[in-house]
Amino acid sequence: MDDLQLNNIQKHWDTLITSAISWAPRIFTAVISALLIYLIGSWMIRMIKKLVAKGFRKRNMEASLQHFLLNIINWGLNILLFIVVVTQLGVQTSAFVAMIGAAGLAVGLALQGSLTNFAGGILILLLKPFKIGDFISTNSGVSGTVQAIDIFHTKLITPQNQLIIIPNGVVSNNSITNFTQLGTRRTALDIGVAYDADLKQTKEVLMRVIQKNQYALSEPAPQVVVTALGDSAINLSVRVSATTENFWKMNEDLIIDCKEALDEAGIGIPFPQRDIHVYNK
Repeated sequence: MDDLQLNNIQKHWDTLITSAISWAPRIFTAVISALLIYLIGSWMIRMIKKLVAKGFRKRNMEASLQHFLLNIINWGLNILLFIVVVTQLGVQTSAFVAMIGAAGLAVGLALQGSLTNFAGGILILLLKPFKIGDFISTNSGVSGTVQAIDIFHTKLITPQNQLIIIPNGVVSNNSITNFTQLGTRRTALDIGVAYDADLKQTKEVLMRVIQKNQYALSEPAPQVVVTALGDSAINLSVRVSATTENFWKMNEDLIIDCKEALDEAGIGIPFPQRDIHVYNK
């Protein structure tokens, strides 16, 4: 190796050392600044999460919704902190933003059905058309007691002890009957009596049965009304309210006691029948 090559190598080495010395303070400052930003930002994220969680608890928000929203807030703030830190280090963030946008679009297209259920879950948890423990029925014919409300599904337990899992998108976009929310339920027990029965006496007998029922509420007032003249019977409707937890017990007691009271009063409960007339020509 001749002297000229050695001189060139020496010049390049000197230039490298000079550049490193000139850039070292800037790099050191950037690294220290980024580290401070990360530490302060992490502390602020923890504080924000604590304040938000406290606000959620004061509003009595559903636990599953609290957990989900806190996770969303945590991810969002940490992504923002990451972008600020790498920007402080001198890295161009436009590529990161483009990647995040493309990833979000791809995930959204791939999970359209799941996103519908997710949006439905958020609406259910925010608007609270029902809560855990309520007995509900959907217009699809599914009914049961709400066991859990997840972000994507609602779980029901039927009276036959079967677990039904319904997508939240279906629940939020259809009619729901909540039998529990008002605290009381009103029965409409239909009873048919013979055409020769004294209707006033029949109503008095049925009303006495209602008054003796321990679960029947006085408000709203119970009713016994004639509803129709059927093919083989006159139909009456026994309308009584009870608390939600006592509804089925009251309904059963009314059926048994009404039958016994009508039998004692000599009031017949006819069954469907046909009269056949035979003509000899």
